[in-house]
This record gives sequence, structure tokens and C-alpha cells, in this order.
Amino acid sequence: MLRRIGAPTLQVRLPKHLQHVERLIIPGGESTTIGKLLAMYGLIDPLRARIRDGMPVWGTCAGAILLAQRIADGRADQPSLRLMDVTARRNAFGSQLESFEVDLPVLGLGDEPLRMVFIRAPVLEDLGRDVTPLAHLDDGRVVAARQGTMLATCFHPELTPDERMHRYFLAM
Repeated sequence: MLRRIGAPTLQVRLPKHLQHVERLIIPGGESTTIGKLLAMYGLIDPLRARIRDGMPVWGTCAGAILLAQRIADGRADQPSLRLMDVTARRNAFGSQLESFEVDLPVLGLGDEPLRMVFIRAPVLEDLGRDVTPLAHLDDGRVVAARQGTMLATCFHPELTPDERMHRYFLAM
């Protein structure tokens, strides 16, 4: 998606790669595995430092869990960045069989709803006072939020052709 809209990309796998990026997307996947890889390759502390210094970061699905200060329904010792003042509730909708798509409005993206794809997705709870909810389900559960230069989405915007969420992040 980033290449399609003309943004350069680089995979960050080691701390030395961080010096070559202005912003970072932490993708979906399995948050426990990604956290272990961040720890194994020495990325947790350098990432925390860059984000605290103002580098924009976007966590999608598992990435949102890794950004959250608190993780519900997870292991207490799960390696994580723990920076965004939210609680991420893992697998809030159940197993992969309960995956779904929905169209919802997103604050800052205009009037047209955004197609959201949820796959074993979290939800964001206990938002701190500096956290702005950007999208929520009809039942009120928050599925996108921003705190300063940190963006968290519980869905996978890269799985739709809509570029607005990616453009929003690039404008941060």
C-alpha cells in the first residue's frame, strides 16, 4: 500500500535499520511472536527511544497490542513496547472464525466510512486522557486511537484498496 501511494519503504529488522526510517508501521500478525523477535534482535529499547523522541509509529492489530501500555488476556511477561496509554484486549472477538468486515467512520478521514477487516483482532480499552479515539464499533468499543505520534488500529487497512488510513499516517 505504501509503495502504491508513492511512499518509500524499508523493512526494519535490526536496530541499525531504525536510523534509515522517519516513521514505522508495526504490522499485524502474532503479537507474542513479534514481541519475542523485538526482544531477540534488541529492538525494544531503540524503538521506545525513537517513539518517545517523536517518531510516528502505527500499530495495526498485533502492532496495536505491542504499542499498548497494558495487555489484557495476554501473558504478563510478553515483550512489548508499552508506550500508548491504552489497554489492548487480545482476540476480543474470539477465534479466527469470528473474523469480520464492517464499514465505520474514522475521525479525520472525512464523511465516507472506512472498510475495516478484523482478524483475531483486539479492541482498545481504558484510554488515557491524552488518547483520542478515532473509530469505534456500534457497541462503543474503540478500534482506532491516536496519542501524539502513536496510532493504533485493531483492523487491517492494508487488506482493502482504501488509501485514507495510510495517507493519514503519512501526514502525522
